Amino acid sequence: MSDASFAINESMVPRVPIAAPGDYLALLKPRVMSLVVFTALAGLLLAPSPPHPIIGFASLLAIAVGAGASGALNMWYDADIDALMSRTRQRPIPAGRLAREEALAFGLVLAGMSVLTLGLVANWLAAALLAFTIFFYVVVYTIWLKRLTPMNIVIGGVAGALPPMVGCAAASGSLSLASFVLFAIIFIWTPPHFWALALLRSEDYGRAGVPMLPNVAGPDRTRLEILAYSILLAPIGALPYLLGFASAVYGVVAIGCGLALARLAWTVFRERRGDVATSAARRLFLFSIIYLFSLFLTLVVERLASPWFG
Repeated sequence: MSDASFAINESMVPRVPIAAPGDYLALLKPRVMSLVVFTALAGLLLAPSPPHPIIGFASLLAIAVGAGASGALNMWYDADIDALMSRTRQRPIPAGRLAREEALAFGLVLAGMSVLTLGLVANWLAAALLAFTIFFYVVVYTIWLKRLTPMNIVIGGVAGALPPMVGCAAASGSLSLASFVLFAIIFIWTPPHFWALALLRSEDYGRAGVPMLPNVAGPDRTRLEILAYSILLAPIGALPYLLGFASAVYGVVAIGCGLALARLAWTVFRERRGDVATSAARRLFLFSIIYLFSLFLTLVVERLASPWFG
């Protein structure tokens, strides 16, 4: 066989993408996973009866895997629109490093393993809540709401707000008032956080055909909604202190951060001019991450330190 014929035959062989371990890690959305684990840890520590440390660790690991499964299944379904957006086009599937079928199988296996593991090491209430969280994020948000309505972030925020409840259920086999309050904080935090990003990435979302609020209702309506949710978030963020399951230190952090977030939201609402408006939206987006991290870090540190400081 000649070299030329060998080259022709070789070119006819289908090329299968070869993914590196880092591509599978990227499917898990590690930054989102870390936030899920952190908020679930707060729910676990605020439960009426904290679990044995080994059970707590195993539960958090199962919750992390469940969050990663949700990320993988989200990337499987959204590969077409991810390829159109500058923020996501280098993800493993649109970049051609991983086949969609592989991501689907990977996500389904991880989802099943995470739910089964949590049921065995903790309890089946926690496992059911984790299964519902995965279902809500993948089916209700990703497959149904995301491409249907500009309220996708509001309704879809349920999935992101459930981890503290999963953590609480894993610890005690029940749901406490504290877990519902943590749910409410994340649920109300989600719209201003993501709509600030949507203001920055409206062209991306428009190109992909995702009906985010700035593309459907316009930037001005989005700014008003951001302001309204941010003002509502300030007192809700302080509820753990007001209801007595967090200290005055947490109260100061929550009130201070809440007022700062509301002030940034007011700046976003007021500024409508080009680069100034863009800068205001970017500051709000970045500070919203600091806001949520500060509140939950304070809760976690207080609970971990309570045996020593009461």
